[in-house]
Amino acid sequence: KALKTHQICKAGIGRTFQVVKPLARMTVRDNVTASAFCRVNTIREAQYEADKILEFCHLDMASGKAAKSLPIAGRKRLEIARALATRPALLLLDETAAGLNPTEVEEAIGLIKRIRESGVTILIVEHIMRVIMSISDRIHAINFGQTIAQGTPQETANNKAVIEAYLGEDYEG
Repeated sequence: KALKTHQICKAGIGRTFQVVKPLARMTVRDNVTASAFCRVNTIREAQYEADKILEFCHLDMASGKAAKSLPIAGRKRLEIARALATRPALLLLDETAAGLNPTEVEEAIGLIKRIRESGVTILIVEHIMRVIMSISDRIHAINFGQTIAQGTPQETANNKAVIEAYLGEDYEG
């Protein structure tokens, strides 16, 4: 039987979406406050949680802005902040760096590392290898729905099947 979204959150699983969809007319702070109600019962507690998370995600300066006014990098961070407000033990990230410029990708890597250092387990789907290689302990490489390699970033990067699938047979690393 499939669990409902709130049951998944209560079980300690948070997630982001590849296509971010904040509550556009609400403020950045209100978006995160709404998510915090998964774990707290009062508006005061939810706002306190939201403020901590916004600072952690470097969104505190934008807390009063409408969510729809944020550029893509800000909306991606807001998506992560909303997920963090549910206090997940496991955070599922979907294409967190997609559409970001190189500076924004580095900022996303920094945020993901801080989340990991806070004790949250992260499972990420990402096509930007710089992100994967810099944040991962283990990589599970898939090609056409089939596992082709598993291991440390270095083991996976040196795997012949991964090189052929992602870089082409003629690649010489």
